[in-house]
Amino acid sequence: MRPSLIALALTSLIASGCATSPASTTANVAASEGATSTTPVTADAAFAGLSKDWLEGMLALSPISATSIGDHRYDSEIDDLSAEGRARSLAFSREMLARLDAIDASALSRQNQVDALILRNQLRSDIWGSETLQSWAWDPQAYSGLAGSAIYGLMAREFAPLPDRLRSATLRMEKLPQIYAQMRANLDPARVPKIHAETVAKQNGGVLVLIDQFITPNADQLNDDDRKRLDAAIAALRVAVAENQEWLDKTLVPNARGDFRLGASIYDQKLAFSLNSALSRSEIKQRAEAGLKRTRSEMYSIAQQVLKGHRGAPVLPAKPTATQQQAAIEAALELAYAERPARDQVVPFAKQTLAIATDFVRKHDLVTVPDDPVKIILMPEFQRGVAVAYCDSPGPLDKGLDTYYAISPIPDDWTAQQTESFLREYNDRMIHLLSIHEAMPGHYLEGAHSADFNSTLRAVLRSGLFAEGWGVYTERMMADAGYLDNDPLFRLVQLKFYLRTIGNAILDQGVHVDGWTRAQAMDFMTRQTFQQEREAAGKWVRAQLTSAQLPTYFVGVQEHFDTRRAVEAKQGPNFNLKAYHDRVLSYGAPPVRFVRQMMLDEPIR
Repeated sequence: MRPSLIALALTSLIASGCATSPASTTANVAASEGATSTTPVTADAAFAGLSKDWLEGMLALSPISATSIGDHRYDSEIDDLSAEGRARSLAFSREMLARLDAIDASALSRQNQVDALILRNQLRSDIWGSETLQSWAWDPQAYSGLAGSAIYGLMAREFAPLPDRLRSATLRMEKLPQIYAQMRANLDPARVPKIHAETVAKQNGGVLVLIDQFITPNADQLNDDDRKRLDAAIAALRVAVAENQEWLDKTLVPNARGDFRLGASIYDQKLAFSLNSALSRSEIKQRAEAGLKRTRSEMYSIAQQVLKGHRGAPVLPAKPTATQQQAAIEAALELAYAERPARDQVVPFAKQTLAIATDFVRKHDLVTVPDDPVKIILMPEFQRGVAVAYCDSPGPLDKGLDTYYAISPIPDDWTAQQTESFLREYNDRMIHLLSIHEAMPGHYLEGAHSADFNSTLRAVLRSGLFAEGWGVYTERMMADAGYLDNDPLFRLVQLKFYLRTIGNAILDQGVHVDGWTRAQAMDFMTRQTFQQEREAAGKWVRAQLTSAQLPTYFVGVQEHFDTRRAVEAKQGPNFNLKAYHDRVLSYGAPPVRFVRQMMLDEPIR
């Protein structure tokens, strides 16, 4: 693949990526026809230039991200996390923010007003992250994630001929030891939380698994000097990973003394950047606690229905005590837990549920279904230990490539009791919901629609709040449409899944602000939101390893619900569900508040 052609393609994409008003289009045409430098530059034209420069600079500073995004000019390079590299990135963000401040936002087109606010949030977040959060000094996940992504991004999808990708991988493998050296130089063990150190110590070898999976079996695609250089790079990387493992095991883990809790001040700042939402921490908590109570009440009503006439069923009064409500919901859930896949059938069953969900969406005409391919895969080892599943869409500049719905396998060292706990949580109906959320009509479908929007900047800065909120929204949407023949146990499990969404928002605050212990967190998850022990234990780990991400599900779906109610109220009898869904997905996944403002013709703010 010729870098010069890719550069031209990217420049073209970026130049056309930001929506322009007629005035700015005229200015750009005039410039292209040889207008003098005195031609006035409109706000839209200035923002288009800024967006292009930011994307170009960001991709050059983050080569591993550039590969994932689909710009392959930097496939042989890696990120520089040294003090000098961080200083360059910080200076770049400050320069871009100053240029953005100089543009009159009120003179921008509505779409560019949205993109300008998204970019402003990202730039301010990048500066704050470098100067205040300083994860480079205490979170080893930043380094292990980069090392794994450097290889995975090159080899997982066929965006170029295999020999070309192998040559790029060779050059990256030669440089990957730098990331490990920078990890050891930057991290202060006294600031590193023990859980972060232990997790990365377990993940460290994952990059070699990727080598053995993707590269070694295909090494014969290269000949002569290319093959020799590949073999030498692999051998050197194995040594570097082993050296890093020794440092992790003998230096970092024993000396890790940091607190994984952010505290109220840092948490609130990170939450604001992560969500880009109007809801504050206290408002999120208030909504979540009210939603918890309301959802449990709905679950009790279903329990009354499915347990009626069952031998040994608990008492089911119209106005239950807290103990009676708990017992009834638990008994009803047992009926769902009884139907679950075998240990080795989770992935095959997930494939079946994906096909069923896809057929249902098409049959009920709920939203336009794209033709882009989606595959279910085992989660790569270097990414395991945080979430059970995720959707991995191709980069916005890589068109027509597969989307991966990745599922983490049950660990080989789990006991029969641990495995049973996991499969009770991920019973048949829960796997249906997982496929709905991660793939159809959740993340996979949303990602395919979002990629069609004409702003490259918005595609690169796709909102996690929008994406996760949409995933949760589709769970209820499918249940409301009668999925699985209006099975009440499916609705019960859907509500339980929604309780997990609510619980995520409460848990995140509880851990990072309120100082919850493991016992408090486990009690909340297993009793209040009915999670099985293995699921709750995994979520406890995730809450320690991450922050301000777990609330995206709840806040995002709340804003999706609010937007739909507002549009339904405005359109009245003219409201059409499929048309609504297609329009929501047509804006390229910005924070949900902007979707509402665009759909209702409200001021962009």
